[in-house]
Amino acid sequence: MARAATGSPDAGLDCCMKLYTKTGDDGTTGLYGGTRTGKDAIRVEAYGTVDEANAALGVARANLDDVELDKLVAGLQHALFEVGADLATPGDAAQRAHLALIGEADVSALEAAIDRHDAELEPLRQFIVPAGHAGSAALHHARAVVRRAERAAVRLAHEAGDVNPAVLRYLNRLSDLLFVLARLVNARHGVSELRLLVPRRQRAR
Repeated sequence: MARAATGSPDAGLDCCMKLYTKTGDDGTTGLYGGTRTGKDAIRVEAYGTVDEANAALGVARANLDDVELDKLVAGLQHALFEVGADLATPGDAAQRAHLALIGEADVSALEAAIDRHDAELEPLRQFIVPAGHAGSAALHHARAVVRRAERAAVRLAHEAGDVNPAVLRYLNRLSDLLFVLARLVNARHGVSELRLLVPRRQRAR
């Protein structure tokens, strides 16, 4: 972890860095590649929402007591750092050559995880209300944030045309996986799912 340059014993270490640069005080931020853009740009919205999703997964992990699922979600967090870096780097930036880009193997891994964990669950026949175990509710929240990140990434793809197509597929599958995991947490803790009951409308006579 970086430490602020103060009078502490570690103050002379080369690893020290300031946590603020003041370069963004004008409402702009630097992209990976050197260019600057407004903090309200759709590219920033896209990778910023991915960062928010990562933080939401951290909250979910803090509420999980399942070692297997904690390890899985930790891996998802690491992958989201790669997704964020991908979205933060314009398509013509030379730095893209140094990125660990999300690919089809990553999408396939999510699909395999979905199939593996969904096999533990009862078939879904109704809408599920996000609730129950704290870990389940947190995973549902993370799922919703991932969906928002996906929408922002799609808008970026339409506007800039340089979004890695595998990123869009990854975010789509990730939200599906988080839905399955949220159900799984409730099931493993013996918590009944709150299912949405839609009253039938009576036909007009």
